[in-house]
Amino acid sequence: MQELIQFIQTTGFLNIELGNIIMMLAGLFFVYLGVSKEFEPLLLVPIGFGMVVGNIPGVAAQGMGVETEGSVLSYLYFGVSKGIYPSLIFLGVGAMTDFSTLIANPKLILLGAAAQFGIFATFMGSILLGFNIMEAASIGIIGGADGPTSIFLASKMAPHLLGSIALAAYSYMALVPVIQPPIMKLFTTKKERVIKMQALRVVSKKEKIFFPIVAFIVTAFIAPGSVVLLAMLFLGNLLKESGVTDRLAGSSRTVLIDIVTVLIGITVGAKTTADVFLTASTIKIFLLGAASFCVATATGVIFAKIMNLFLKTKINPLIGAAGVSAVPASARVVQMVGQQYDRTNYLVMHAMAPNVSGVVGSAVAAGVMLGIFGS
Repeated sequence: MQELIQFIQTTGFLNIELGNIIMMLAGLFFVYLGVSKEFEPLLLVPIGFGMVVGNIPGVAAQGMGVETEGSVLSYLYFGVSKGIYPSLIFLGVGAMTDFSTLIANPKLILLGAAAQFGIFATFMGSILLGFNIMEAASIGIIGGADGPTSIFLASKMAPHLLGSIALAAYSYMALVPVIQPPIMKLFTTKKERVIKMQALRVVSKKEKIFFPIVAFIVTAFIAPGSVVLLAMLFLGNLLKESGVTDRLAGSSRTVLIDIVTVLIGITVGAKTTADVFLTASTIKIFLLGAASFCVATATGVIFAKIMNLFLKTKINPLIGAAGVSAVPASARVVQMVGQQYDRTNYLVMHAMAPNVSGVVGSAVAAGVMLGIFGS
């Protein structure tokens, strides 16, 4: 009987608290959004399930939690806390990225740069809400809608906020199809939404091979702090474009990135326990993330409209929304919104130019933050 009582006392049924229930329901809601609504299921399903795992009552008490040294989850989380997983994800992203549109129309890189205004707006907002410089810099990267970069910077500068920052970044990445269209429509006219982009010139193989090498050297010199992310991104692209490392490129953009996505999702989710997540700081981070994502989207669209004041051949300002780093979700949203007004208007390839430049821009911004505040 004594053993039976002891067993009952160790079960989750007697140790459950309101915070556990709230976080488990939040995790199940993420799973629902991924499965039923298909909002970035590759992100939301593992993260949501991880939130359920991390909030099972008694997990930490029995030495199984993320924070428990020597547990399986703590070893898996090591790749998050040390920035390993984000680097591997960048390798996979590079191996699936086509920079042809950006090479053919280099002025569109300005749209990716403009969208990074969301990062610095969030940085300033974080300071106003009481976060210190290191925390504000980490929170700011959410404005670029770049989950891996957010994790990378937070692991270096604000590890105690890593779970909240990562969850906010990935949540808004997944909600791109919900958040961006109203903002895009608010800042554009119907006439602007039906502008058709001119066909792009054919980019040679030599250009595709030289681009990742030159781009890496230039961006790494600008932001040495982000050299690992940039190196993996452009190496992945070089593997793809060289034509002699197809096996490596194929593995990087499929098996490797899939495995890392599962690991990063479940461990980040498991990190968001009720005692850590249900705090005033987390609420502030999520509010800042929502505001920054809206600012980044609006800034990209507005800057495209400003560019049109000086261009003879106008660009569709909708593609400015793709300047955030959510690849390729933002480019797909541009295509979706554009075709609501003209079924023959194909914007997705043009939108990929600011989209991929946004990835590079957020990584450079993280390196700049790390160089200024992390040293």
